[in-house]
Amino acid sequence: MRQLPKQDPVPELLVGNETSDDAGVYRLTDSIALIQTVDFFTPIVDDPYMFGSIAAANSLSDVYAMGGVPKTVLNIVAYPIKKLGPDVLADILRGAADKVKEAGALTVGGHSIDDQEPKFGLSVTGIVHPDKFWKNVGARPGDALVLTKPIGVGILTTGIKRNVVTPEQERIVIETMAMLNKSAAEVLSNYHPHAVTDVTGFGLLGHGSEMAKGSNVSFEISFSKVPILEGALNLARDGVVPGGSKSNHQWLIDDVVYEDLLSEEQIVLCDAITSGGLLVSLNEEEAAQYVDKLQTNGLGHASIIGRVTEKKEKVIFVTR
Repeated sequence: MRQLPKQDPVPELLVGNETSDDAGVYRLTDSIALIQTVDFFTPIVDDPYMFGSIAAANSLSDVYAMGGVPKTVLNIVAYPIKKLGPDVLADILRGAADKVKEAGALTVGGHSIDDQEPKFGLSVTGIVHPDKFWKNVGARPGDALVLTKPIGVGILTTGIKRNVVTPEQERIVIETMAMLNKSAAEVLSNYHPHAVTDVTGFGLLGHGSEMAKGSNVSFEISFSKVPILEGALNLARDGVVPGGSKSNHQWLIDDVVYEDLLSEEQIVLCDAITSGGLLVSLNEEEAAQYVDKLQTNGLGHASIIGRVTEKKEKVIFVTR
């Protein structure tokens, strides 16, 4: 990205690629701004319908992380039609369409290519008020940190591929990935978040590091408060860990201080996630109210996992 030519400033471009935000925001009028994002990946579960649902939820998440409402989507398809046939692709598209409908958006088209490895995702367009979008910077000392979904997704999906998870663990991780961040974002719109992002490929600590660095602060995270999917720690202890999670852990080695955490606990905090929850920085009183409201709405894993401090010598400090 450093090799790309710099764009001239445009007043209408409210969020571009200068930061690590989740989507671009472009002002159309005094009351409407456009949110644009795109995401796609290879299958992470065997069921094609659920793969489509998860891919759609993951793509839609970036709009929710910016405080917006998704309106239209385009399918992005790479698929070996001669090898897998049309029925599997139809199930993928049906899973995505149902999730898009759940979000209240419309599927308006897409593009496909013939590829030997299946890939699927969405380009999503949403809207937000130009004065009310969220960014992944702006966290303030004294804020509480809220996480709305459990982590450990990447480890468990790796366990699925290696046939070392229970049917119940597989069911829960699939449900977790397919869950929209719609409710979490709608409830959050009643409060005043200072910084918001969704937790995906860089893991909880990776995305937390981006937020802390961009906000010129440090984070303190309590490991015991972080919601973790059942089975993830045991799998990590047994070496069932995706390459992306290991890379995240290595990438963060100079930014994070782990106090008395075992290696598998560190890896889980860095686990590369698909369709994770929102990580939110907001004042302590509102954070408590937000978590209570989420839990009342059925998001039982939502938790206050730490706090924001003045900038220190390291970016993130993890205590037990």
